[in-house]
Order: sequence, then C-alpha cells, then structure tokens
Amino acid sequence: MGLAAATAGVLATSKARAEGLAKREYKDGIKLSVIGFGGIVVVGMEQKQADRTVAEAFDRGVNYFDVAPSYFDGEAETKLGPALAPFRGQAFLACKTMERGADGARKELEQSLGRLKTDHFDLYQFHAVSSLDDVDKIVAPGGAGETFLQARKDGKIGYLGASAHNAEAAISLMDRFPLDSVMFPVNFVLYQEGQFGPQILEHAKKKGIARIALKSMAYTVWPEQAHADWPKCWYKPIDDPALAEKAVRFTLSEDVTAAIPPGEEKLFRMALDFAGRFRPLSAKERDNLMMSARGVRPIFRA
Repeated sequence: MGLAAATAGVLATSKARAEGLAKREYKDGIKLSVIGFGGIVVVGMEQKQADRTVAEAFDRGVNYFDVAPSYFDGEAETKLGPALAPFRGQAFLACKTMERGADGARKELEQSLGRLKTDHFDLYQFHAVSSLDDVDKIVAPGGAGETFLQARKDGKIGYLGASAHNAEAAISLMDRFPLDSVMFPVNFVLYQEGQFGPQILEHAKKKGIARIALKSMAYTVWPEQAHADWPKCWYKPIDDPALAEKAVRFTLSEDVTAAIPPGEEKLFRMALDFAGRFRPLSAKERDNLMMSARGVRPIFRA
C-alpha cells in the first residue's frame, strides 16, 4: 500500500476525540479539520504547555497540523514534534521548505523529520513561493522538485504542495509541477483591495488541486511601531471578535478545505470557536464585509 493510501486509511478510520469541528475533503477521501493548527502556536511555550495545547486542539477535533523549519529558527518544529507524538497516527502533518535546490531541500526534509519525530510527512510544501524565479529554480534540473518527487517514491512524503504569496508564481507552479494542493491567502481585505486570491483559487479548482487558506484573520500592514500585543504576527491581525468572526466565515465560505489561523494562541482559539458555529456568509453579509475593507492597505497585492 502506498503512503497516500495508508494515510487515507488511517484518517478515514480514526475517530477524533471530539466531533465538534467540521472536516472537509482534501484528497483521496482524506478529511481535514476546517481549522488547522499552525506550529507557531507552540513557540514560546514550555514543552508541557505545548503538549497540553496540542492535546486540547486534538480533543476539539483538529487533525491537521502545519509547521516549517523557518518558524522561529526551528522552535516550532522541536516543540510540535513531541507534543504531537501521541496523536501522530491520527494526524495529518504538513511541513515546508524554503530551499529551492535539490540538495538543500533534501537536507532540510531530513532535519524536519528528525525534529518532528516522524518517518514521513503527509504533505510537504515549497514554502513562500513568491516569484517566477522561485518557480524556475524549483522545477529546473537539480531543483527542489526533484527531491520532492524522490521523497514521495521513498515513502517520506504523501502529498506535494506549495504555499504562495504571489498569484503569478502560484499559477505558474501549478502548471509546471504536479501539486496536490496550494496554500495561499484567502482574505476579504486581499480580495477587495489587493485583488489577490480568487485567481489562485479558480486556477486550482480548474486543475483539481486542493486549496488551503492562509491569512483569514489578517487585516493590514503594521504601522511603523512596536506590536507587542501580537509578537508572532508580522501583519496587523483582526482581534475584534465580531469582525474576526466575519473574516473567518468569509474564508471558510470560499471553496477551501481548511484555514490556518495566526500563530497567536488566543487568535487560534478564537478561530476554533468561530468554526464550531460556522455558517456561510449571506450575499448581503459578504457585500457589507467587502465594503468595510475599502481603503484598507492589503498585506499583498496581485
């Protein structure tokens, strides 16, 4: 049995301790919680607290965990690995690499597997694809794409993905490499003021590539001052509960499998609460939300 089939079998037959959080299909019958756990959440915690936080998330129905070695110089990986170990067989674990060459990607893959105390990733992704130059390097001979394809043959990777902060690059990579999923911002401010997101979503749907949302609770760029309230966010997040819930509802109303909230524990817990009572935005609610974004500076533009 291949790794993808084995992953599907484990996740299809396992029972989360709680069924409150809805799940949507990713690929091949695999269903992921609509809110994923970003590894940055455990950064800054003592290991025991990280263990409790992951266990609580799993109790609430979270089965999708996402991390990267670049998150706080590896701290997210080293904390998440032990915390997730009791649930690894019932979790869908995704990781990423910023490396664009085959050798660097191979080295970083092995490092991440060790830190996370696992023998495979259910999903491995090219991280922060931001230009056509990134795409060219990934798909070139000796590029990171070679490592991804070989690692899948070796059983170290189940599915292949990418996170993208550039629409042109995301579309190009979808056309030039056999991605299973693409992770990108799906956010009402970006849709309204950045014209960013819908084109990636539609291209992915056309090609049968799964969609995973980022930045659901992002609002705008930080002003030029310290942001001690949310030190793990490089952008200004939406922390007003009423607006934050509308923002998460906007994202989950789009045709995506799941959304990864900010790495701040309080914001992550808010997103879990919102998802637990999720209902799609009405057309009027959506129009009003988009109007409210007019004039807000987006963190990305198409």
